[in-house]
Amino acid sequence: MNNFEIRELPGKGRAMVATKSFAADEVIFEEEPFVSRQFSWNVAYGYAACDHCMRPLETVLENVRRLASDPKVEVPLLQHDPTAQWVGQFTQCSRCKVRYCSEDCLMEAQKRYHRVACMGAFRSDDTHPINVLNETWKKMHYPPETGSIMLIVRLMALYQQSAKKAEFLEQLQSFQALIVNREQKIYHKMLGENFEQQMEQLYLAFCNAFPGEEFAMFTTPDAFKTLMGIMGTNSQGIATSVLSQWVVKVSDLPLTDEDKSQLDTVIDGLYAKVGKFAGDFLNNEGSGLYLLQSKINHSCVPNACSTFPYSNDIVVMKALAPIQEGDEICISYLDECMLERSRHSRQKVLRENYIFVCQCPKCRAQASDPDETSEDEEDDDDMDEYDDDDDMN
Repeated sequence: MNNFEIRELPGKGRAMVATKSFAADEVIFEEEPFVSRQFSWNVAYGYAACDHCMRPLETVLENVRRLASDPKVEVPLLQHDPTAQWVGQFTQCSRCKVRYCSEDCLMEAQKRYHRVACMGAFRSDDTHPINVLNETWKKMHYPPETGSIMLIVRLMALYQQSAKKAEFLEQLQSFQALIVNREQKIYHKMLGENFEQQMEQLYLAFCNAFPGEEFAMFTTPDAFKTLMGIMGTNSQGIATSVLSQWVVKVSDLPLTDEDKSQLDTVIDGLYAKVGKFAGDFLNNEGSGLYLLQSKINHSCVPNACSTFPYSNDIVVMKALAPIQEGDEICISYLDECMLERSRHSRQKVLRENYIFVCQCPKCRAQASDPDETSEDEEDDDDMDEYDDDDDMN
C-alpha cells in the first residue's frame, strides 16, 4: 500500500500528496523504471554498465585505470570493491553480446523487450537503421548528455513485445500531461538552434528504423514529437559509479584518525588522477522514465529527493525533512549548488530545461529580489514568452 496519492491541486495540477507523516530520511517509495537506457555517448566512450539495470560492469581497479588512462594506478582495500560480489554473475546475450550484470537481468530483458530488440550480428553494422538513428542522434546531442534516442528505441521494443499493448499505451500516455503546447521549447533545448532541421533528420531516421503498420501510431510527425517531448521533460537522470560506491564503503570503515587521514589523501589522489583525464565524466550515465517519480513537482525548498543507493536504475524516494500527512511531496529538479543561486538564476534554468516558471514558496518570497548577474539580465525579456499556462509550481 502506498502512503501517498496523486491528486489535482488547484493552480498546480497533478501532484503527489502524503497520506501519512514521514520522518526525515524515511523512504517514501522505491520504484523500478518504466524504461531506462544508458546515454549513447556514455556507451561509445566505454563506460561499462548492465544493459538492463545500468549496474557497473567494472571492478573499481578497472574503473579507475580506465578513467585515469593509466594501467599502473593502484587502488587499496580492494576487498571492499562493491563490484566483487557481482563479477562472477556477469553474462551476455549469446546473439548480440550485449552485457548484463546477472542472469536475472538478462532474463528480465528477454521477457520485456530484448527478444525483439536483439540485433544479433547487426549490432556492429553501421548501416543498420537502428545504428544509423543512434549516430544521427549523437551528431546532434553531444556530452554532457540529457537524453538519448535509444530510450525511445527501447520504448518501441517494449511496445512490440508487450502482450498488453493497451495497458502499455495508457502508461505511456500518463507521461504526456506536461508537454502540451511546449514541444518547440523542448526540442530547442535538446537539439539547439537548428532544431527544426535536426528534428526532421531524426524523424526520417526514426521512421526508417521502425517501418510498417505495427509502429504507425508512433511514426506520424506529431507522435514522434510527443515521444521526444516525453523524453525531454519526464526522464530522470541515472548515474552509477563503482568508484563512488567504493569510496562510501571504505570511508565507513572503523579506522584510526591517522589511517583515516591517509585514506582521505589516497581518495583525493585517485579523484585527481581520474579527473585529469576524464574531467567531470566519471559515471555510467543514462536516464529513465518512472511512472510515480514523474508525478512529483519541483520546489526550490524540496522535502524529498531521488536517490540510487543500489547502484542501478531503481530510484528510492527519501524524505529530506519531516513531511506531514496532507503535504505535497516535492523534489528539486536543480542540483544543490543551483538551489543556492538567486531566484532569477534558478528560474532561468528551470524554464530552459523544464519549460515552466517556478512558483514555490522560496521563489514567491524572493519575487522582489534584484537580478544578480548580467548574463541573467540579458534573458529578462524571455520571461514574457511563458504565459500563465507554464506556471506549474
